Amino acid sequence: MFETADFDTLFQMFGKGTCRTVKHQYSTRLRTALSEPAQHYWDKNIRYFNGAGIRKTFYHYGTSGQFAWLAERYFRLNNVSHKVRKLLDAKSQEEQRHLYLQIEDKIMNGAMEWFVNRHVTMALLGVPRSQMELFARNYERGALGFIQECLRKVFIELPLSDNYFWRLYMSGEYTLSCCPAYLKQDHFQSIKERHHKIKPHTTTVSQFLKDNPGTYSHFVLLDHQDWLAANNRPALQEEWELILKNSRKGTRILMRSAAETIDFFPDFVLDSLTFEQEETKKQHFLDRVGTYASVYLGIVK
Repeated sequence: MFETADFDTLFQMFGKGTCRTVKHQYSTRLRTALSEPAQHYWDKNIRYFNGAGIRKTFYHYGTSGQFAWLAERYFRLNNVSHKVRKLLDAKSQEEQRHLYLQIEDKIMNGAMEWFVNRHVTMALLGVPRSQMELFARNYERGALGFIQECLRKVFIELPLSDNYFWRLYMSGEYTLSCCPAYLKQDHFQSIKERHHKIKPHTTTVSQFLKDNPGTYSHFVLLDHQDWLAANNRPALQEEWELILKNSRKGTRILMRSAAETIDFFPDFVLDSLTFEQEETKKQHFLDRVGTYASVYLGIVK
């Protein structure tokens, strides 16, 4: 895709989430760069980018995107959309705090509590039942209580000027000044020259390591081990065995959890890793997404 596309087209598609010439761009420049399964999918769904219909941006499709679109509608229903826009463009944290608390008073009500605490709602966000149970145990208002705590941290304690995560989620688009590094024009040429080094795999961590054994220096596990710990302990143990088998001394393993303290590490993992918790606590405080209770960085001994 990078070999045939220009920056303006890519930013319209993946920055704004809308490109009126997308069908032409796709058929003449982008399609040939995709795998056959990807071509089959986008042949049917390239309309996501055309800005038509009730969902105006590509980022309002998919399950998480559908939730974001519903949230936008909810903001309109409660007459706070204009304040959300002001919040994203706030000039100071004091202004952020003032605007956020006004919005919170209007939307964190009983109806929202009922809606958010449904399993089907959390499923749209990729939150498994095991993580919902953690919320229920630790917060009086369940998942909404957890979300409320997270949002207060993000919108009151941290600056929003560079928080492209929440800008996208609340507005459906990035801006040139608030977007990921890969969407900045200064980095476009570097990515264009190196994109061939990225090799995607659709599989589990365990299966990837079985198929591609080696000595890896970094693993980013995100939060999927919360689900394994609650639903498939043998798979959790196997994954750690394979990770350590394919690591070297000094390999860094980063993960996060909905629990404040992870208590599901197998004993052999605790024996094999040193956890840099003091540093991760500092970095976790600066987390601009703010939807996880803990971050762990393990270093292989």
